[in-house]
This record gives sequence, structure tokens and C-alpha cells, in this order.
Amino acid sequence: MVENLSGRDRLREVLDAVLDEDNRTLGEMAEDAYASPYHFAHRLRRDAGEPPVAMRRRVELERAAWRLRRGTSVTEAAFAAGYESVEGFSRAFAKAYGEPPSAVRAGGPRDHWLPAPNGIHFHPPTSLWVDAGEAGGPAGDPVTEQLVRHDLDDTRALLDVAKGRAREERERVLLPGNRVLAWDGEEASLAAVLENHVHAKEVWLAAIEGLDSPARGDGDLPRLLERHDAVAPRWLAMVRDVDRRGAWGDRLVDALCEPPESFLLGEVVGHVLTYAAHRRQLARMLLRTLGAAVDHGDPIMWSRTRSDR
Repeated sequence: MVENLSGRDRLREVLDAVLDEDNRTLGEMAEDAYASPYHFAHRLRRDAGEPPVAMRRRVELERAAWRLRRGTSVTEAAFAAGYESVEGFSRAFAKAYGEPPSAVRAGGPRDHWLPAPNGIHFHPPTSLWVDAGEAGGPAGDPVTEQLVRHDLDDTRALLDVAKGRAREERERVLLPGNRVLAWDGEEASLAAVLENHVHAKEVWLAAIEGLDSPARGDGDLPRLLERHDAVAPRWLAMVRDVDRRGAWGDRLVDALCEPPESFLLGEVVGHVLTYAAHRRQLARMLLRTLGAAVDHGDPIMWSRTRSDR
């Protein structure tokens, strides 16, 4: 299976021939694709910029790195990758990754990709992935990245400001009857607005990841800060993964709803960003009412002051 190559069925067949476990030589690959070795190699060089044997060797090393990080032994990884000896595999792996396979830790970093001229990589458990950035297309939507990262950073800044107010102030009723979303209940205080703001990402991630619905907090701000710091990288990673896969149209069936309801992933992220922006501005207004100094939350100013620009 090759992902992200819609509309290029012939190249899909060629790549499947390259990665088929029974095809170890150029001749076997070409025969499986119903082509001569010359035309098979020419086709792959033209469309993917890489000789078939070199591509197979690289992708097999990527698959071996993934297996090693899952606890597979070096010997098992070597023979699964088609090497006739552990020594030959170890030399090739060390040359590609800069470390011997014995140095790879189980459960270590998940990045197993090697540089590729075409963005084609091994994608577990048995697929390929075509990275748009390497393949010459956009690496990801910069607007989505900015919106999501600004929301997370701005939330952290607001929580830091709120931390300086007494709990009595944070829980003071300032907006009686205010409801952002009917099912979230009344958000009449700063504490309620911030709680629902953080909780929204926890709930949606639980649905996406198939986890139990998380409980709401009890108004403890240090704990709310911890929860935000825990959910923020997971939320960013999820959005980046969806964007990289072009999976905005994938549908989530949320069994946590009663009755179960389905949502497009693009709808989910749009929903969260919309109400996140609203709640952040509500929190600003409430903080100012309580006498705290806060900025305007302008993404332009945030972008200009980021240290990683």
C-alpha cells in the first residue's frame, strides 16, 4: 500500500514491486511490474528520482529502525531487512544512521526516516508515506500551524496571569448566565472559562485517540496548568499529523457522544480553534475586570516575538 499517491496508479504498482518482500533483485522487481529491468529502473528514476535497489535498501533500513525501536533484536531486524549477515546489516545501518543498530533503544525517538530525494518513506506497519515537503510540495499549512501554536502559547500566557489572582477572584461570578456552548454549562467566572477552554482539547483528543472521557477539574489552577502543559504537545502533534497526511476529510465516530456522532477532523480542529479564540478573549476581559494587566492576544505580535522564527 502506498499513501498519498492518488492518481498515480502506475507509480504505485512500481513502488509496490520495489517493496514486495519476495522481490530482492532488480529483475524480480521488474518482472512483478510486467516491465523489463531497464524500463523499470528508468521509470522509477524518472518519477521518484532514485534507483529501485537503492530505494528498497533505504526503506528496508527505515523499517529496521522502526522495528528496533519496538524491541526487535538486531539479528531479527537484519534478516527481515533482507541482509544475509548481521555484520553486513550493521555496517549499512551505521553508515545510514551514524550509529550501530545495537545503540537503538526500544521505545526511543520515533523518527526513523532517512534523507530521500522523493519523500517516499516506510510508514508502519507495512505502508509507505510520501512526505510533501521532501517531495517538493508544501510541508504543511502555515496558517493552521500558526493558529494552533498561537492558541497554545496564548493559553499558557493567560494561565500564568491567572495564577497571580486569588482563587476567590478567579471563581467570582462576573458573567452570570454566560454559556459559550450549551453542553459545557455556565461559564460565569474566569475559573470556569479557563477550565472549559483546557478541557475541550482533552475531550476531543480522548475521542480521537479512543480514550475514556476525561473528568473536569476542581478549580485548582496549578493542576490546570499541568493539564494544559500535558495536552498542548499532544494536540499540536495530532494537528500536524492530520495536516501531513492530508487527512482533514477523515471521519471520527465519537462513541463518547450520546448517541454516537461522527465528525470530520477538519470540523473538529475548526470547532476547537473557534471557541478557543472566543474563550481566550473572554478570559482577557475577566482578567482586566479583576485588575490584571494583559495584552491583546494579537497573533501578529506573538509571531514577531517568537524565539524560533
